[in-house]
Amino acid sequence: MVSRKLSFALFGNVYQSRKSANIIKIMDCLAARGADMCIEKQFYEFLVAAGRIGPGCAEVFEDGGFTADFVISLGGDGTLLRAAGHVGDKDIPILGVNMGRLGFLADIVPSEIESAVGSLYDGDYAIEAHSVIRVEADGAAGIGHDSALNDIAVLKRDTASMITIHAEVDGEYLVTYQADGLIVSTPTGSTAYSLSNGGPIIVPRTGTLCLTPVAPHSLNVRPIVIPDDSVVTLTVESRSHNFLIAVDGQSEKCAEGTRLTIRKAPYNIRIVKRSSQRYFSTLREKMMWGADKRMAK
Repeated sequence: MVSRKLSFALFGNVYQSRKSANIIKIMDCLAARGADMCIEKQFYEFLVAAGRIGPGCAEVFEDGGFTADFVISLGGDGTLLRAAGHVGDKDIPILGVNMGRLGFLADIVPSEIESAVGSLYDGDYAIEAHSVIRVEADGAAGIGHDSALNDIAVLKRDTASMITIHAEVDGEYLVTYQADGLIVSTPTGSTAYSLSNGGPIIVPRTGTLCLTPVAPHSLNVRPIVIPDDSVVTLTVESRSHNFLIAVDGQSEKCAEGTRLTIRKAPYNIRIVKRSSQRYFSTLREKMMWGADKRMAK
């Protein structure tokens, strides 16, 4: 049981007004407990413009300029990923409220907001530590958004032709991919973009990374799982002389010849889970993993 005042930083979806509908419910719930709260500037301005809240009703912060006991992400998994990018190495637990379709990471539904907040005050919750990966670019101006909770993907920029990706692991040549791209995913990201390209499901906290090619031009190239203390080095050749690097879905252009180094970050992202929630049950419920319609007959 927490006896002191808690503080909360709120992030939310800024593209769909419907996904911000429960902000008043959350703010009233926190206010009833005497909590301090602040709202990310972009989300705050969206809420004011949409008429969800009035100007000056809460403190506002930009980017990572905040401190809090907990972060609340209101949206879907994409919103939680964005919140995680701003949390970085602050070691602040994130509670994800799902207003999207899937909600694999953000698995608290709006009807559970009061009970979820109550669990935080009662200490009745679990914390999952999720590894983060970083990318460094040599021979370029650098990558704007360089840390990923899910994945870092190297992708072709156009539909004209695939790209050539030379991959090394810990300085040892691995393989040259002829493909539309390559995904380096954490266990958290194994159920996202990597999975849609044939990658394996990897249980969190297994200490691994997965390299999954995107539409490879070979039947002999398959996803490969490596230890998460490995250093992955990638160099890309492209007919257009540039390519895209997407860090948790945020992409930017890189010039051909840029050497990318991907390694595990020295911190984790901490996600709040209900004490009763289990990973395999989430797989079955959210991903329909193992579902067999024949069993229902």
